[in-house]
Amino acid sequence: MLKYPKAVAIMCITLSIIACDDRDEVESPVLSFQDYAHYFSQFNEKDDELYKQYVTNAEVIPFLEKNIPLLDIPDSIIQKTYYFRWWTFRKHIKQTPNGFVITEFLPEVPWSGKYNTINCPAAYHIFEGRWLRDDIYIKDYINYWLNEADNVRKYSFWVSNATWAFGKVHNDTAFLKKQFPLLIDNYSAWEKERRDGSNRLFWQNDNMDGMELSSGGRIINNGEEKFSSLAARPTINSYMYADAKAIAELATFFDYSSLTQTYQDKAKQIKELVENRLWNDSLNFFTILPRDYSDKDKPINIRELIGYTPWYFNLPEDDSKYVKAWEKVLDTNAFAAPYGLTTVERSHPYFQIKYEGHECQWNGPSWPFATTQTLKSFSNFLNNYKFNGSLSKNDYFQLLKQYAAAHQITWENGDTQMWIDENINPFSGDWISRTRLKTWENGTWSEEKGGEERGKDYNHSGFCDLVINDLIGFKPQMDGSIVIKPLVPDSWDWFCLDRINYHGKELTIIWDKNGTKYNRGIGFQIIYNGKQIHTSNGIELIKLKI
Repeated sequence: MLKYPKAVAIMCITLSIIACDDRDEVESPVLSFQDYAHYFSQFNEKDDELYKQYVTNAEVIPFLEKNIPLLDIPDSIIQKTYYFRWWTFRKHIKQTPNGFVITEFLPEVPWSGKYNTINCPAAYHIFEGRWLRDDIYIKDYINYWLNEADNVRKYSFWVSNATWAFGKVHNDTAFLKKQFPLLIDNYSAWEKERRDGSNRLFWQNDNMDGMELSSGGRIINNGEEKFSSLAARPTINSYMYADAKAIAELATFFDYSSLTQTYQDKAKQIKELVENRLWNDSLNFFTILPRDYSDKDKPINIRELIGYTPWYFNLPEDDSKYVKAWEKVLDTNAFAAPYGLTTVERSHPYFQIKYEGHECQWNGPSWPFATTQTLKSFSNFLNNYKFNGSLSKNDYFQLLKQYAAAHQITWENGDTQMWIDENINPFSGDWISRTRLKTWENGTWSEEKGGEERGKDYNHSGFCDLVINDLIGFKPQMDGSIVIKPLVPDSWDWFCLDRINYHGKELTIIWDKNGTKYNRGIGFQIIYNGKQIHTSNGIELIKLKI
């Protein structure tokens, strides 16, 4: 049975929609792109477009008009950030001789692979880009990683899980079937490269997890700050669990029953290892173990934000003991700070906010990469676990809004501008890496570090998917059914997510408490393929079988 927390306090309805053509009327679009085009004009006006790729600023408005779902919500901060993140995302679509890829940095960086690609945030790119109407960009990108890339396992990367998530939106079974054996090959290679035995946890160094100079790594190295430290980490093991689950589900979908069981068993084993070896009973948190751990070793005593990663994939059991971990996300002695979640608990002696040494440190600063992961995990915890204590959808909303508000920069003259960069000072909102790098070498940018404005429009996190999939709560399914688990505030009288491309058809989600905002009637409505298929008086958990 699908579980939903009592804190959300909504109704649940399950319907079977056999056909949608028994109504004569066809609903016209609810939202008009022109009502939101001003955002992109404003972003263009303030932008210094140093690096141009497939979609330039001059082309951004028609491109986004064709491709993105439209959002209308009462919260202006989240709404503006939603459109800003689409505006930045398209900057990273790059056309190559063999198709499209998505970049992390706009300037070329020395540590990237072919076409300036880096696989560290590639799963976020796929989750975000799956909502684009034209699926060619993400299909090419997945195809690149599995067929052409020379760096698909340089950093940790949950590629099977992300590919399956893409498939649930676009339902291209021929594409999925073509990639399926390559996903298995990739998983097998991870087992050979990052696992020391069939009954051992996967290991990764913090740098190749995208988290260099971590506080946990410093503990493993007896207080010494090292760029990378080998450990069994909640991140890589959660990713491998998710990929095993995705491969098992794909095998079921394609009726490969023996593979289904094989990968279900792999996922089950990783789940048990994570719960039994990485759960720290003294801290009530998932922490890390040295790579060469023994049966007697306990996970180290420091809470890092990566301890929430298992919930990104619904790995932990629904056990009341895990509630204590989530209480720390709102605790100012742990991860809560004015401008974002810190990457390590604030009360630990190894917590630092430094403007010296390496520009990318995971020992305190707030990183959008980790915030994205934690917010998705939090959404899953609220939606799919009955033991969630006093935590509620309002807590999720406030953290999402805080994350949205961090998307800005303040210039010396006091002007502000929408901005996404690398790491944030959680107490001031300053973009630490940018502050450091702009005077790194002879008072200016260093080519060795990536050149001018390295982190500007940084594509290392997600946001739009958190709004669509978690706040509004649309959960795509491979069978085309419609599942919606909203986490919107009870105080909202209206919202609309329009022009969602789902299995090649149009989906619209509307809440209009009084019927006066959109003039489409009162209540919660689902419009699919131009026709209303659901209406009710309150915001509901909805499951509709098409």
